[in-house]
Amino acid sequence: MAFENFPGTEKSSEITPPPANNNWRNYLTAGLVIALLGTWGYIIWDKNQTKETIQQKDTVIATTSSQRDQLQKELEEATMRYDMIKTSSAEMEHTKDSIITKQDRDISQKRIKIQQLLAKVNATESDLNEARTLIASLNTDISTYKTKIETLEGEKIILTQEKNTALQQRDKVQHDLDSAKTIITEKNEVIDIASTLHASNFSILGINEKSSGKEKTTTVAKRVDKLRISFDIDENRTATSGTKFIYVCVYAPDGNPVSMETLGSGKFNTRDGKEKPFTQKIDVNYTQGQRQTLSIDLKQNSSFATGDYKIEVYNNGFKIGEGIRSLKKGGIFS
Repeated sequence: MAFENFPGTEKSSEITPPPANNNWRNYLTAGLVIALLGTWGYIIWDKNQTKETIQQKDTVIATTSSQRDQLQKELEEATMRYDMIKTSSAEMEHTKDSIITKQDRDISQKRIKIQQLLAKVNATESDLNEARTLIASLNTDISTYKTKIETLEGEKIILTQEKNTALQQRDKVQHDLDSAKTIITEKNEVIDIASTLHASNFSILGINEKSSGKEKTTTVAKRVDKLRISFDIDENRTATSGTKFIYVCVYAPDGNPVSMETLGSGKFNTRDGKEKPFTQKIDVNYTQGQRQTLSIDLKQNSSFATGDYKIEVYNNGFKIGEGIRSLKKGGIFS
């Protein structure tokens, strides 16, 4: 058998292995790839964790905000109820006792505290729980407040009814009193009228005074020095004893009233309210049920005129009597 050498076979046997330092490069490359993949994996994992944390925080914030909104709503409802109660009881502010006043103060303080807790930007669960507890307490206080107000309103109704009853009784008593006063006034008026004195038996004389002091009656005007006016005050059992005022009004023949300062002339009011001049006022010490005679002398600064002198007598505003004296013109020898 013949053997032949093939060049290709010989060449294959002569191939040398690659250098040994290529292995560590491969390991380094693989390690870097693994590290890079680990870094990206960590970044992705961390990002997911951060996102989850943010989501959890958002959930917590959303939950807190929801709780805050709910608590705010409860506070507003409680406040509205309280304001309605206060408005409805505004008319009875003056009847509120110290308990109601203290409850007003406590409720106001709790409302302020709750509002402060809910107004916190970073309100914690503890803050919200405290606000929730205060709102529950606030609702209890408002219910107690309402009950007390209703009690006071009921008492006010009773007091109002009692006051109205008292006013009705007072009005009735006042009406009865007014009626009694009217009756008494009317009775006193009757008594007052009945107690008015009456004058009678008028005597009006012209008096001529002699130089000797003697007096002589005359009807000749030029010889009259004075008029002597006398009359009786009749007995009156209604008039009480005491000082009575008698007004004597003298009118000259020309119709004018005779007024003299020396006689204390003046004016008085009649029963119908009219003002009337008087010539002389007489203060009489009257005794009940007895007749008394009065007499005055009327002197003038001037001579007496011819004609009728009219004399009217008044008491208690009424004219109680009158008389006339005529004076004539005398002859040559009168």
